[in-house]
Amino acid sequence: MRTPAEFNGDWYPRDLPPGVEVSSHLLPTGDGAATRGWLYTPRAATAVVAVMHPRADASRHYLIPDLLDAGLAVWAQTGRGGGGDLRLVHESALLDIAAGLTFLRKRGFGGVGALGNSGGASLYTFYVQQSLRDPASRIARTPGGRPSGLPEADLPPLDAVAYLAPHPGQGALLLECIDPSVTDETDPLSADPALDLFDPANGFAAPPASSAYTPEFVQRYRAAQRARVARIDAAARALIDRRLAARTRYKRSGADADLRAATHMPVVTVHRTDADPRTVDLSLDPSDRRYGSVFGPRPHVVNYGLIGFGRMTTPEAWLSTWSGLSSNAAMAATAPEMTLPCLLVEYTGDNCVFPAQIRAVYDALGSTDKAHLRVRGDHFGRALDGDGPEVPARARTAVAAWLRDRLT
Repeated sequence: MRTPAEFNGDWYPRDLPPGVEVSSHLLPTGDGAATRGWLYTPRAATAVVAVMHPRADASRHYLIPDLLDAGLAVWAQTGRGGGGDLRLVHESALLDIAAGLTFLRKRGFGGVGALGNSGGASLYTFYVQQSLRDPASRIARTPGGRPSGLPEADLPPLDAVAYLAPHPGQGALLLECIDPSVTDETDPLSADPALDLFDPANGFAAPPASSAYTPEFVQRYRAAQRARVARIDAAARALIDRRLAARTRYKRSGADADLRAATHMPVVTVHRTDADPRTVDLSLDPSDRRYGSVFGPRPHVVNYGLIGFGRMTTPEAWLSTWSGLSSNAAMAATAPEMTLPCLLVEYTGDNCVFPAQIRAVYDALGSTDKAHLRVRGDHFGRALDGDGPEVPARARTAVAAWLRDRLT
């Protein structure tokens, strides 16, 4: 158990309020894995908000102090992968969430809500979809073919979900920022000039000037992005099939070579995943955003570097998480089954999630109790140029008040 004074130091945007107990918990999951979380408990809290991101550590999420000020406890959870996505299978992540919610219900909390920030939005929506279904109708196998464990799982219910800068799903996000000009997956520098987003012949302008792409180019580009993802999907499935075939051979032969092939876990490497036209052409789906992507102000350079979505995963993780064609965690598929109260906060300067994507997510939510709040700020809730910190703070205050009202 730790006190706020012991836990403070580098919190964004401010320290924890006094009187909060902070404790760490390692929990077993229904399928024999483990998940860890931090429980922040103000005095006399009767309701709790769970926050988890499929790939990031949520233990110091910037909204936690505001939720605590509102009298809500906070459960900040990290999945079994420890915040990475090398082996991130979304179906398994739902079992991590279930372990956390079981723990919270046993602690005696009445109302239990969720804060779905960025990729956490599609994660929690996928969880709600599966938790509300009859167990027999839950997803039985992952896109890679493994048993999901969901039909047999105890999936405790949530009571409300607040979305903060939600995107349409890991795979759906990557589907629109993967570089379709790659002609050889083994050559990170290969490029089809006709599909090169950063070729002036196609409309690119050196920053900070905004590029200008024709509707015809954007249409061809989007179709080529889907085609590239389909090729990677096929390669991932071939790798899975190869390993399964080796397992079958080993059962017959007992040969060491077959055992090695059956045990080997290949890795799917995906080059150049920071190439959404909207990051460099500000006339496309216009907003208050700055030039550049969530990774930096120069996508034409970052796209060729180490940073990016879905860069390295197992075949199973690619299909479950990063494939916009195969993942079950796409909001377009899960949001219509969301019937809980929902608040969606859109940051108008977001250069990771764009207005059309936000509208599509909101429109798809099946809830009859839902609200959409637009606040100036970037994807991480920081002030835009010319704004003071009080402007994006409106989102934090609104979310905390809304969750308090729904859960207490």
